[in-house]
Amino acid sequence: MAAATTALRIGVIGGSIAGCAAAVAGSRAGADVTVYERSGAELQDRGFGIVIPPPLHRELVGSGYLDARMETAPVATRVWLTREPGGRSTRELARQSSPVTPCNWGLLWRSLRASAGAGAVRYLRGEPVTSVGTAPDGRAVVTTARGEERYDIVVGADGHASRTRQLLAPGLTPEPAGYLVWRGAIPLSALADHPRELELLRGAWVTLGFPGGHGIFYLIPGAGDRLLAYAIYGRPPASPGVDADPGPYVSELAEEHFPAAWAEIVGHGTHRTTACHPVTDLQVPRAALAPLLLAGDAAGVSRPHTASGAVKALQDALCLERVLRDELTVGAALERYADERTAAGAHLVELGRRMGRAQLEETPDWAAMGQAEVDDWFRGVLAGTRHYLYEQPGAGVTA
Repeated sequence: MAAATTALRIGVIGGSIAGCAAAVAGSRAGADVTVYERSGAELQDRGFGIVIPPPLHRELVGSGYLDARMETAPVATRVWLTREPGGRSTRELARQSSPVTPCNWGLLWRSLRASAGAGAVRYLRGEPVTSVGTAPDGRAVVTTARGEERYDIVVGADGHASRTRQLLAPGLTPEPAGYLVWRGAIPLSALADHPRELELLRGAWVTLGFPGGHGIFYLIPGAGDRLLAYAIYGRPPASPGVDADPGPYVSELAEEHFPAAWAEIVGHGTHRTTACHPVTDLQVPRAALAPLLLAGDAAGVSRPHTASGAVKALQDALCLERVLRDELTVGAALERYADERTAAGAHLVELGRRMGRAQLEETPDWAAMGQAEVDDWFRGVLAGTRHYLYEQPGAGVTA
């Protein structure tokens, strides 16, 4: 590797997707990598859906980050739907070319974890980090219950509530958007009585617009059969219950705003996993300052409209591997990483805010829109910005 004549020592705080991807990156660049994961349990059972760009998926498989046998559910089209005014039937608004590769969060994590293991990464489960500091020689010091370890680089991959982030950006906290997202996965059996909707989802991902919000639906691999993953955005309930199961409120929201078929799918399905998250965003002023580097949500959180949480973490890892291979010193490598990934994160945060404003805060009159109106509206939302989900507004798809 270019950054050192002897093996670089890298410590990674957090063993989720960002942490495992960073570990693979460091290992592929020739470093000696240790991952500290505070949870003593396996992480693969979360089961939520995510999507990644097909070119990124191909790159990750080709370079050995992901196993080619990891199941995905690729589709090439985005379909916009809403409820027919004055009724309960479904009205299709538009179709756009939008190739994505949906994955199961758990399967993606498992594949990255296996790649890290194949690279002889030391993965310490149930090992919370109590502190991170800098030694007089400029190296990082990681402290756990078992003692201290010194590293040339410490990667903070400890999520949206990152403690490592506070070392680079003291006092920086996520900024709330004022609305929520309900995420979950439903067994495919919920679609058994809805063959039309099932056929649609086998070739497309769906956006269902309603006043004050929208829902995203797509198929993902499951433990056996596929699952229907969803992300539904809207305002919080007037009287939220403490630690209440979000499933019933999701069903109520669907019954109030969705076409009858989609309301039945959401309402009658047994929700394998359901979670409610406040939508927030943040971006660090600088994603790295030797010997510390931030990756994934620790470095920045964009609103999930950009579908870039896992994508950004994977791109962070590819960048980390590249700069470690190309640069002669650790300092130069981290400076280049910071230049590239800080700018990328800031772009996503700005785009996510714009998309949230358009789809939640200033929701259009979905029922009055058709193909031309959706294309024009989204060109205005993008304002010249490019993003993998929205590369071709106006590129209609023939059904």
